[in-house]
Amino acid sequence: MTTTESHPPTGDFAGQPAPVVRTTAGAVRGRTEEGLAVYRGIPFAAPPVGEARFLAPRPAHAWDGVRDAYAFGPPPPQDLGNLGGPGLIDVPEGDEWLTVNVWTPEPGPGARRPVMVWLYGGAYKLGHSGSPGYDARRIAADGDVVVVSFNYRVGMEGFAFVEGAPANRGLLDQVAALEWVRDNIEAFGGDPGQVTVFGESAGAGSVASLLAMPRAAGLFRRAIAQSVPGTFFSDALARDIGAALAAEVGLRPTVADLAAIAPRELTAAGESLSGKMPQYIDRWGQAAPTVTPFSPVVDGEVLPTTPWQALAAGAAKDVDLLVGHNRDEYRLFVAMAGQLGQISEERATAALRLFAPGDEQAYRAAFPDASPSELYERVQTDWLFNMPSLHLAEAQRAGGGSAHLYELTWPAPGNGGALGACHGLDIPLLFGTYGADLGLLLFAGVEPSAEALSLSSRFRASWTSFARTGDPGWPAYDDERRLVQVLDAEPVVTAYPEERSRRLWEGYEFLPLPVL
Repeated sequence: MTTTESHPPTGDFAGQPAPVVRTTAGAVRGRTEEGLAVYRGIPFAAPPVGEARFLAPRPAHAWDGVRDAYAFGPPPPQDLGNLGGPGLIDVPEGDEWLTVNVWTPEPGPGARRPVMVWLYGGAYKLGHSGSPGYDARRIAADGDVVVVSFNYRVGMEGFAFVEGAPANRGLLDQVAALEWVRDNIEAFGGDPGQVTVFGESAGAGSVASLLAMPRAAGLFRRAIAQSVPGTFFSDALARDIGAALAAEVGLRPTVADLAAIAPRELTAAGESLSGKMPQYIDRWGQAAPTVTPFSPVVDGEVLPTTPWQALAAGAAKDVDLLVGHNRDEYRLFVAMAGQLGQISEERATAALRLFAPGDEQAYRAAFPDASPSELYERVQTDWLFNMPSLHLAEAQRAGGGSAHLYELTWPAPGNGGALGACHGLDIPLLFGTYGADLGLLLFAGVEPSAEALSLSSRFRASWTSFARTGDPGWPAYDDERRLVQVLDAEPVVTAYPEERSRRLWEGYEFLPLPVL
């Protein structure tokens, strides 16, 4: 047992104290902010260090007294240079990475509001629930819902293959956080029977994984997956990449070897290998150009099959699904590499040969007027995000469940609109955080227009309506009409807009990526 002294909030967290809430590990006090009670940095599991390093999460240590829940917990080990943005200049330190945060309109067991649980993205190697772009106050207030966010292990700690450790430790952290929600959220004003998980990019891949994981069954009723990545590793690929990661620090991929290096120092292995991954294309194939050596592993135990296989077999038929993608997903990565409009014919051809589901000429025939840059973007947008998202909806239907589908086509205003409806644009629109994190690039520091504010409001209304009722405000997707909500300045419901891509990928299976 540990004892926590209670004292009034000070400094950045000054304000009226929120009601004390008792959790299974002890009592916590948050603070009142703009009509919401906000609780930050509550441990949902014990620090995964020392003897617990690389193991499945263990129950949080109990405490006596009232614990101040004013500040976000420290981020899991990663390259902290990627955790910028206003409001996160001083990153908290410590090993209590596994913490949850709660925004609630009304603490107390009588309210029983719908609960929305956010999973951040970041290529399975980055991310922190305390990032300013994930400030959930607008979602909680506008939708009258309880919002929970939490940290999970990323990179080496969460997803690298380590001999003697369970696979997918980051996913196991997510299950532990959802178990905390099940056991505690009623005291914060939430309904444990009305839980929706929602996430973007690697967070959406995590949502898809949870739908396929037997140990996550029953922990949530609905799921929202924004830009699902199609990258899932086979056990063989995970082992091969794990050996390469350990070799970066001169070690073997075992618990005994890697535990000898401090967690925040071990992140250097992932950073180093990320830059070298294109050199492994002959061995790691499609995984190599993604430059992230981390993804969920289809290990046969924690994750028995891919999400598409699991959903088609009916694993999540009782879970309502909302899934979608952005029209120009891959353009963000081209822009961040400083290569907008600069892709050569040779690079476009190489991308088509590596990623297209069939003959590269089929893509050229389907998009006859596309430039090399457009073909390069299109095939990687389709392979990495759009078709995995579409196929997840189709798999859910095939398994007897229901799915609603959307596409974001509104262009980001930054860079004169050159980024289009790129990857990550849905985050500042959903959270209303236009001046934080990726919003700084996508909105270029300009005050959002009335059009942007209207679309942002629609995002929150649709997402929270879905969390409350299972209906985001448009018809479910089916194989005949293929109706999709297109989110733009003038949102419309229409047949799936990317029909040419859909036909090219019809019948394609997103299988675990192999070692070649």
